[in-house]
Amino acid sequence: MPDQLTPAAQTRSHWTPAKQRTFLTALVETGSIARAARAAGMSRSSAHALRNRLAGTPFDHHWAHALKLHAARLADPFVPDPLAPRGSAKTGRAPVVPQSRQ
Repeated sequence: MPDQLTPAAQTRSHWTPAKQRTFLTALVETGSIARAARAAGMSRSSAHALRNRLAGTPFDHHWAHALKLHAARLADPFVPDPLAPRGSAKTGRAPVVPQSRQ
């Protein structure tokens, strides 16, 4: 049999739209290309190869934006989370509850 991939192996070895979404979501959360690629079931090197292949496309722009969002979330944890739904004041931290004076 020639070097043919099984359907399961083909799915693992290709960046599907679902894997790209998973990668970008994890990239916002972690800021780590390696962790985001693992979350999508892919390697860090294949993620970089995909970005190079898709330079200038929406995927490339979303990658850059995901890293900016991650950095913004780290820069000031008390600023409202840019990913929170509009009208939400979610900061990503537990609310500070004032202690009563006795």
